[in-house]
Amino acid sequence: MNSIVETAAPAAGKISTATLIKKNVHEYGMLISLAAIMAFFEYMTDGTLMQPLNITNLLLQNSYIVIMALAMLLVIVAGHIDLSVGSVAGFIGGLAAVLMVDFHWHYIPATLVCLLAGALIGGIQGYFVAFHRIPSFIVTLGGMLVFRGAALALLKGQSVGPFPREFQLLSSGFIPDPFGADGLRLTSLLLGGVVALVLFTMSLRERANKLHYGAAAEPLGFLIAKNVAFAAAIVYFSYLLASYKGLPNVLVIMFVLMMVFDFITNRTTIGRRIYALGGNEKAARLSGIKTDRLSFYTFVNMGVLAALAGLVFAARLNTATPKAGVGFELDVIAACFIGGASATGGVGKVMGAVIGAFVMGVMNNGMSILGIGIDWQQIIKGVVLVAAVFVDVYNKNK
Repeated sequence: MNSIVETAAPAAGKISTATLIKKNVHEYGMLISLAAIMAFFEYMTDGTLMQPLNITNLLLQNSYIVIMALAMLLVIVAGHIDLSVGSVAGFIGGLAAVLMVDFHWHYIPATLVCLLAGALIGGIQGYFVAFHRIPSFIVTLGGMLVFRGAALALLKGQSVGPFPREFQLLSSGFIPDPFGADGLRLTSLLLGGVVALVLFTMSLRERANKLHYGAAAEPLGFLIAKNVAFAAAIVYFSYLLASYKGLPNVLVIMFVLMMVFDFITNRTTIGRRIYALGGNEKAARLSGIKTDRLSFYTFVNMGVLAALAGLVFAARLNTATPKAGVGFELDVIAACFIGGASATGGVGKVMGAVIGAFVMGVMNNGMSILGIGIDWQQIIKGVVLVAAVFVDVYNKNK
């Protein structure tokens, strides 16, 4: 998650801190921006933003956006877009409600059927985009309308719930604390410390591997300072969560997905091919990459994670409503672009999408606490999105 891809240098060894920051200015800039936005709203809300209860709510409120942003990133990197994710999430939530509430299915098979339905939906849309060359904007715009209507028909225009208690724990549950400490969930705090230590160790090992193979690597002092700050942030937020109810189950799901997608994009052949596809589809095809199949897979993956996000959202509300998921696609796409994904494809990072999602989430949460109306919230979010894309285009044209 903390890895920074450097170009190989046979003579190698180290790369200067100034060069390193210049090469990764957007990634560091987004982290600094997120920290600045949080500090601003922490001050403006008189400390309410960083209260353990509010931090927990912030994670729960943005979990489904982060989950979909991870898959949307691959779609955008591949040079496409998916406008249907909000409608698909709402439809899958409705399907889960019908299966569990109306037909009394056990939550495990119902969840599996919902995920398979998401894969099927993504596959159908991906089929038309990848193999029939219909622009993804048109296909998924149609999908947005189709599945919004399908959700209305499935739920018959009414809310359906409540869900079984076990299913609700997907979003409202917290990891158990065998230590049973009063006031502080020690298990959650220890897990945060372990994650920080593991990420720090992985970063050091990655640098050692780069030096071993003669690739340019970060200065040791810079790497240690960066990772100590990152580890301190992880431990601090773990402490905040541990002082309330501990780590939410959905946070564990998000973390695992982040690790998986970071590994895929940085360390696998299919990840490199997706970037090649978005960078230059014709060149990628001539080099032997099956570009149509690759595009198809990105949409299947998008369908699965949209379904998962729909389940998380439904579990959090404890009911499925015909209007669930409205506007989700805007926040998901905005998260990717704010996080550094290029509108023309071929560029974007997993952590950038996650940071972009939390930038939007913190802004929504902070403005709501301050009592700013939904009208001004939409205006501000729109300005931030356009500014992020403008910076991307400006940097490309330099």
